[in-house]
Amino acid sequence: MCDSVVVVADGRVLLAMNSDRDCNEAQLLEWHPARTHAPGVTVRCTWIEIPQVPETQAILISRPFWMWGAEMGANAAGVAIGNEAVFTTEPYAETGLTGMDLVRLALERAATAAEAVSVVTDLLERHGQGGGCGHERRSFTYHSSFLIADPTEAWVLETAGRKWAVEQVRAGTRSISNGLTIPVFAAAHSDRVRTTVSACRVRRELTSRAATRDPTIAGLFAALRSHGDGRWPYYSPVNGGMAAPCMHAAGLVTASQTTASWVSDLRPGGDAIHWATATAAPCTSLFKPFRVTQPVSLGPPATDRFDERCLWWRHERLHRVALRDPARALPLFSGEREETEREWWTEVPDTESAVARGDELLERWTAAVSAAARADVRPAWVRHHWRVRDRRAGIWPMEVEAA
Repeated sequence: MCDSVVVVADGRVLLAMNSDRDCNEAQLLEWHPARTHAPGVTVRCTWIEIPQVPETQAILISRPFWMWGAEMGANAAGVAIGNEAVFTTEPYAETGLTGMDLVRLALERAATAAEAVSVVTDLLERHGQGGGCGHERRSFTYHSSFLIADPTEAWVLETAGRKWAVEQVRAGTRSISNGLTIPVFAAAHSDRVRTTVSACRVRRELTSRAATRDPTIAGLFAALRSHGDGRWPYYSPVNGGMAAPCMHAAGLVTASQTTASWVSDLRPGGDAIHWATATAAPCTSLFKPFRVTQPVSLGPPATDRFDERCLWWRHERLHRVALRDPARALPLFSGEREETEREWWTEVPDTESAVARGDELLERWTAAVSAAARADVRPAWVRHHWRVRDRRAGIWPMEVEAA
């Protein structure tokens, strides 16, 4: 499950996204340089191999560790894309390109948002979409929608199997989530039951309203951190925290966790800044500035096992303790985090310095939250869900007595 929202204004386009996946499904923020390719070579995507193009662009992507494709990303030309799972009445193919593959392929091959739309639709028609998309349950599959932007415009692209529909966003705010939204296409192809369970309409309303009210970087950070009408997460026995953009597992029927967050600031002729957490749970994370052209080390590639050397997993020590009792834990560091982000908006630091500063803050915040930790106040089914995932990840024992 995911949420994406775009703001198209004079001289600037902002694209924000939360990627929601399984709890231990670490997401990698990684750079790939521009390359040239020999005639006749192919590229191996997540499940299938397709012909490669002569040249691919430099990209910065946020990628589930086990997939070739990306949940979101940007290229050196200033194109940024976010991807959503959608549920349709069209058949689900056993293999094909995943929506994440299509994000990465479009970023590698397109110089504008309109070109990216053409890349995705052409690949979709030629190769189809399909294959497992889940980490814990690999057979879980879906179709995809996309929010595609460059410094002057944006496009909504929605799919159902090999079918697709597109809508241009010339100005204002547009939000998508885990349901089809282009009216005629949605009426013809939406799976109403699975769309309803995903709570996508609730989340889409929240992100759209937040971005319209405050169409700035700060406003989009707040939209991605939103827990809905309440300040702290609310858990449904059916789908956990799925009714809020900042999503927290777990429900008894379905469970997803926000595993990465991203906001692109795209301006004509400018050096695009991509504000990414590179960590899960934006309510416990710091947005840091990244550029496609300035790779930095975030540690070795993460997997689904705890690794102290990986930024994604180091942050999980803070995240998993803080969410036991967010009303007590989040105020211990949220003020300093937001002050740091405000300073960076005024004068954007280089990425290496920002990452180093973020590591210092993360270490201090983790110590403060751990020292103040008390009983886990979440519902019993939520505590059980996380105990199971902690054991699977090999993260240190985090069980605490119920309040």
